[in-house]
Amino acid sequence: MSAVRDSIVSLIDEARATGARQTVACEVIGISAKTYQRWDRRDNVGDSRQDTLHSPANKLSTLERQRIIKLVNEPAYADLAPSQIVPTLADEGRYIGSESTLYRILKDEKQLHHRQKSKQANAIKKPRALTATGANQIYTWDITYLPTRVRGVFLYLYVVMDIYSRKIVGWQVHDEERSLLAAELMTDICQREGIQRHQVTLHSDNGSPMKGATMLATLQQLGIIPSFSRPSVSNDNPYSESLFRTLKYRPSYPEHPFAGLHAARVWVHGFVQWYNNEHRHSAIKFVTPVQRHAGEDAQILAYRKQVYERARSENPLRWSGHIRNWEPIKDVYLNPEKPEAVGEENKAA
Repeated sequence: MSAVRDSIVSLIDEARATGARQTVACEVIGISAKTYQRWDRRDNVGDSRQDTLHSPANKLSTLERQRIIKLVNEPAYADLAPSQIVPTLADEGRYIGSESTLYRILKDEKQLHHRQKSKQANAIKKPRALTATGANQIYTWDITYLPTRVRGVFLYLYVVMDIYSRKIVGWQVHDEERSLLAAELMTDICQREGIQRHQVTLHSDNGSPMKGATMLATLQQLGIIPSFSRPSVSNDNPYSESLFRTLKYRPSYPEHPFAGLHAARVWVHGFVQWYNNEHRHSAIKFVTPVQRHAGEDAQILAYRKQVYERARSENPLRWSGHIRNWEPIKDVYLNPEKPEAVGEENKAA
């Protein structure tokens, strides 16, 4: 490289000696004027650029790495993480390296794994994404507390909802949480709705009534496919959470605790009648859950569209654009995959 550089400098010097300008000569040969000036310096015997491939001054020696590997595998430290090893050694007046250094060395030696006898915690995956294209395909259910006049004593409202239509297909109020009571409710729903085996997926959280042996056995007998949220993640069961919020923020919700089981059942019965038959749900284009469940929403929304089109034709000056979108909601999703997650899966495939 040095010989080539000296040759280029000589050629430019010859050109300059015959009257050529330095800048023009450098352009012809393909280097900048500053490069020529740097190369022409007599004290420039090598490449003055800094070498990026340098070894840090505080790099551990091979012997030091071997000592660390040997120490972390001794019986006294073999089941400890570096975050435990470093302060333990400090209490003994010893320092062999930082936590990050120990983690890095263990990773290099493929020893960075669970170091205790206890079973390693498994990563909890998001529940499988589900799509309902019609009624009686995906149910979601949960239990909420209803206060009583006795402090610390609650009643329990069991509610099962069809996510496609938002219809409350079944409910009960009891004075206890039991898997058997939930199983009886599901059996009653399947009989009233005419549910066939493997027709419905039932989603819930991880409460004991949801995962009790009696409930799971009943679901298997009925041919219902269970689906569960991640522990302590309410967003995995959004429809039930939203329903309970609607219930407890109704203007008619009692300001005082319920007097007893009968009073609670009477009030919930009235709420369900209103919710299913009168409440025009915003997420299903403002039809009632019963209308949607029965498949009447398409006709109702088509009629609304005609009303709007007729109104625009009669007075077009009042309309600056399209009429309101009254197209029916087709698919309803439970825990849909995020676009970036879908993209990563496609890459992996």
